[in-house]
Amino acid sequence: MAVQKLPLAKAINESLRTALENDPKVVLMGEDIGKLGGVFRVTDGLQKDFGESRVIDTPLAESGIVGTAIGLALRGYRPVVEIQFDGFVFPAYDQIVTQLAKMHARSLGKVKLPVVIRIPYGGGIGAVEHHSESPEALFAHVAGLKVVSPSNSQDAYWMLQQAIQSDDPVIYFEPKRRYWDKSDVDTEAIPAPLHAARTVREGTDLTLVGYGPMVKVCLEAAAAAQEEGKSVEVLDLRSMSPIDFDSIQASVEKTGRLVVVHEAPVFYGSGAEIAARITERCFYHLESPVLRVGGFHAPYPPARLEEEYLPGLDRVLDAVDRSLAY
Repeated sequence: MAVQKLPLAKAINESLRTALENDPKVVLMGEDIGKLGGVFRVTDGLQKDFGESRVIDTPLAESGIVGTAIGLALRGYRPVVEIQFDGFVFPAYDQIVTQLAKMHARSLGKVKLPVVIRIPYGGGIGAVEHHSESPEALFAHVAGLKVVSPSNSQDAYWMLQQAIQSDDPVIYFEPKRRYWDKSDVDTEAIPAPLHAARTVREGTDLTLVGYGPMVKVCLEAAAAAQEEGKSVEVLDLRSMSPIDFDSIQASVEKTGRLVVVHEAPVFYGSGAEIAARITERCFYHLESPVLRVGGFHAPYPPARLEEEYLPGLDRVLDAVDRSLAY
């Protein structure tokens, strides 16, 4: 059947399987992705079916993994790299920022680097230090990189297909706390453009923008606000670079109010860029300042404190109430 109800992690697995079947130049690389199937079992069964030359267990060396992927891309391959946890990406940051992001421009457009870097990110799983980071703004700031994050299984499947087919390097952030949330996946659908935001709930009083793990929280907040007679529109941003400002603008011109939600700290976060751009574009439509809800400007806390750190329903609803009070 074309339509199946799948956990987000299984949708990614199916997308990788499809890519491996359709293009012999697609190769997967990462720590423990082969025999183990990855620490979250996202790549389970792929090495068994496609072999060790296409699903490659690498050493614990993120810089080497990404550097190797760059070399493979230069030779015509389409590598898909898994970084085991978000906090492990920083040894590879130099390769990503100074090589992967720049080679296309450095070569005056002659060189293409179709590399996808998959990164499980965010909190909510009670993990130890370096396993619950939200570093998306660090990559979105870098020209030459595309940065996306699905919030549901359908997008997880199709956005990964589009990322692999892209000739640009794509950082593909996977919301690990949503890995086992199930939703329908239509493998014969016509997907939306990779960098287009999507309205996932219509409303008239206020716009809530979120992406990745926070879309579910935004929908819960909108449902709770509805019980109090407030009509909240929810946009799933889907892409943090580029950002679909046109869709946000259209929603804000309708509602007059905007709250942006993400797990990453609000200080220099993607919400700051959205707030600045929408204030420039929609100044005369805004009925209140653009508000942001996110993590605190502090190192990610121990697991027992993460629920105090992560933006939840109460903090989002508080921002909705403050915006509507103006």
